[in-house]
Amino acid sequence: MLLSPSSLSLQLSSPTTLFFKSKEIFNPQLKPVNPWLPEHYLRKPMNRMSSYSTRPKKKTALKSESSEAEDLVRILMRNFGDERPLVSTLNKYVKMVRTEHCFMLFEELGKRDRWLQCLEVFRWMQKQRWYVADNGIYSKLISVMGKKGQIRMAMWLFSEMRNSGCRPDTSVYNALITAHLHSRDKSKALEKALGYFEKMKGIERCQPSIVTYNILLRASAQQQDVNQVDVLFKDLEVSILSPDIYTFNGVIDAFGKNGMLKEMESVLKRMKSNQCKPDIITFNSLIDAYGKRQAFDKMEQVFKSLLRSKEKPTLPTFNSMITSYGKARLREKAEYVVKKMSDFGCIPNYITYESLITTYGYCDCVSRAREVFDEIMDTRKEIKISTLNAMLDVYCMNGLPTEADLLLDYARKIGLRPEASTYKLLYKAYTKANMKQLLQKLLQYMDADGIIPNKKFFLEALGALNSAQTTTSKSKNAVTNSSADTSKT
Repeated sequence: MLLSPSSLSLQLSSPTTLFFKSKEIFNPQLKPVNPWLPEHYLRKPMNRMSSYSTRPKKKTALKSESSEAEDLVRILMRNFGDERPLVSTLNKYVKMVRTEHCFMLFEELGKRDRWLQCLEVFRWMQKQRWYVADNGIYSKLISVMGKKGQIRMAMWLFSEMRNSGCRPDTSVYNALITAHLHSRDKSKALEKALGYFEKMKGIERCQPSIVTYNILLRASAQQQDVNQVDVLFKDLEVSILSPDIYTFNGVIDAFGKNGMLKEMESVLKRMKSNQCKPDIITFNSLIDAYGKRQAFDKMEQVFKSLLRSKEKPTLPTFNSMITSYGKARLREKAEYVVKKMSDFGCIPNYITYESLITTYGYCDCVSRAREVFDEIMDTRKEIKISTLNAMLDVYCMNGLPTEADLLLDYARKIGLRPEASTYKLLYKAYTKANMKQLLQKLLQYMDADGIIPNKKFFLEALGALNSAQTTTSKSKNAVTNSSADTSKT
């Protein structure tokens, strides 16, 4: 039976009812409070149709070659460590390793923050007979170094490429621009990137591509530089290039995350004037931006437009709406969105559950939050630390540090190993609540788990303590002033 959000709080006594009940019958007497959901979605059950292709399957030779390469990279990653250097492992498999394997190694090592090993692989490559200096190799390495904030190393690779006889092209400059934009000083980084952009225009083989414009447009929007965004769009209009869906999505998302809704809407108008149809990424960016600003009328209107389009809502669509409703303490609407997910074939993931736990925390429904958490613990084999953090945060924001401590003990007992983010959250909460015994116990746990707090860790805790003391002094002053006024009367 389809229930409105107002009846959800009465009917749903446990998260099992909320998440796992799938078959429902429409009752015309019950009307949902969400007018943004089209009526045909409310009245008609979702029918699933499946079809099977009669075409013969394509050859899987390329897939098998790719899987073999991935298997070899996994073996290489498993067979090196502190005791066995990576170079000795590469020498062991020297007859099998080629350029494509090294590209995969760069990617994997970059993900694990082992950029020095990337250079070892590069040096090893240069000594092999099959090695040929190539722009693609340098572009990949510059990109990896940039993501890890190693700008000097990226610049060294750029000069090394020139020394090796390679001539830079558009892809190399794109990688170099992206690397600079990963540096901490974003304004200087954008200025440097725009300098490379102008330099590219003067070199025939390095003319900016649409990828170049997309990178710079997004970076300018992230820096809230509206004038630079306009300049780049005008420059793009007079060039032989045409903006694509990635161009508009990047700028819309950047403006949206900065809360610049008017600028975001102007880019959306530009997108429509260029006859570029929004995709699911566009809709999700708009829903997220309006939701964070609590512009729920516009958010719901975008969702309605999404349902009328050829696109279908995805898990991030619903998760964003649940989070936004939760922060605004609109518990019933958040629950209603969770309930309607199954109608669109979306199965809640850990982000959905965490969003709902946080929603209950904002709405002072701690017991409901714990019910959802316990349901996850009972039904899922692997529990993410972020889910534990969400429940701990609910206890802390509702002034229940003792309950948070008990949950931490329980998590450690069942084998959940808290991360630095967990301890940071609890340290701030215990400091704010002036719970010295819990703080001492927490530090012992951190020492046992090998978590070494840095300067930022303690500074944020002191900030929490100062804010707590300020709040306490204000409340004391308010009480003193009110008692003085009473004595005068």
